[in-house]
Amino acid sequence: MRKAWLFLVSALVIAGCGHAASGDPTLDITDAERDARIALDFNRDRDFILEYLKPYYPDLTDEQMEAWEASKALECRLIDGQKRYFRNAGRNLFRIDPEAKKVFEAVNGVTRDVEDVYLDEYNRDVIATVRKTGLNLVKPVNFLIKYELTVKPDAVPAGETIRAWMPYPREDQDSQSEIQLFSTSEAKYIIAPDDVEHKSIYMEKKAEAGKPTVFSYTFSFTGCNEWYDFQPEDCKPYDTESELYKTYTAERKTHIVFTDRIKALTDSLTAGIDNPYLKVKSIYAWIVKNFPWASAREYSTIENIPMYVLENKHGDCGQVGLLLVTMCRCAGVPARWQSGWMLHPGAVNMHDWSEVYYEGIGWVPTDVSFGRGRDAVEDIEDEYFFYTKGLDAYRLICNSDYSGQFYPAKKFIRSETVDFQRGEVEWAGGNLYFNQWSGWIEEIDYR
Repeated sequence: MRKAWLFLVSALVIAGCGHAASGDPTLDITDAERDARIALDFNRDRDFILEYLKPYYPDLTDEQMEAWEASKALECRLIDGQKRYFRNAGRNLFRIDPEAKKVFEAVNGVTRDVEDVYLDEYNRDVIATVRKTGLNLVKPVNFLIKYELTVKPDAVPAGETIRAWMPYPREDQDSQSEIQLFSTSEAKYIIAPDDVEHKSIYMEKKAEAGKPTVFSYTFSFTGCNEWYDFQPEDCKPYDTESELYKTYTAERKTHIVFTDRIKALTDSLTAGIDNPYLKVKSIYAWIVKNFPWASAREYSTIENIPMYVLENKHGDCGQVGLLLVTMCRCAGVPARWQSGWMLHPGAVNMHDWSEVYYEGIGWVPTDVSFGRGRDAVEDIEDEYFFYTKGLDAYRLICNSDYSGQFYPAKKFIRSETVDFQRGEVEWAGGNLYFNQWSGWIEEIDYR
């Protein structure tokens, strides 16, 4: 259901600027750069896949492999004239293909994500607390987190300055507060203001020969469950001339584009529905039902993410989140991107979701990806659609939009041209791609 761990990427360094199609050289990558990044993601050969699948299909035939490839359940492509498979193609097959999933479960048993089991009961209590108190923000959770980013030894020449941007909690969100920075590895740092889309803490450090370059910081914050107890009829008509409405119902290249297919699907799902919340519910339920989670290739290699989901019949959290945003906007319902981390006990990871605006209510967090874990309580309306009306408290929000700005500005092409959850690193010679460094939460304490 969630975006897969993406730090451990193998192969080459991809550095330098792309062409200036968007006017921002940190976002645009050349075809050659995109192909190089795709080659990193599609790094498995046929023998590797056959060995992975052997315990489940000891007599696997070429015809079955070709059928999976044709349906795009087994992800592959030609790289330099050779067929190469996505690095997680084997595991993804059992997520994407319904019959293969049954085979996998017959061998390993049927399990649910640990956070889904935990949240079933937790969210019931959130709903009860909101209704008892009349508050939208309830049951705060305190977090103490140490984040560490490590650049590999000799990734840049000794003496050169490495520039690092790392995720940091936004201060303009009602659901997270009491943000405190306790320590940093570097005495000098810059915390980005909240008027930039990607909230970061920025540090610099000179590389030493033969040694890793380590950046770290420790901070705490309080997160609240944010849930809105409203009925469809509570949504008032939109002021379609307002700047908010015009901005958040508009197309935005390259990912929020009302293609003919998007228009047709949106029209079919919202036909005869005038109420904005009921439109969102219809789109949300359709995505939940039809697009299973699967490990994702790098977003910078995908030219239109919502169309990628439709064509490949699966998507990770950010991919289905952008599909929801696009279809909501196409239906005349304001929607936007939001992302950061999920911090559930036993299930800490990067994560993306959305916000939808309802007149008379405001911006409401909406997480279509987490909707995919609610099948066990489908008969209970509020619980099944919990994530159409808010979020649990186990989130850190650092991004208010996608493909936004950094502070201070990045000079070279970004490793992640859409999202920002791991960090960005560069030096005077160019960008450092993900295989040159690793970054994630070193410690987390729930206080």
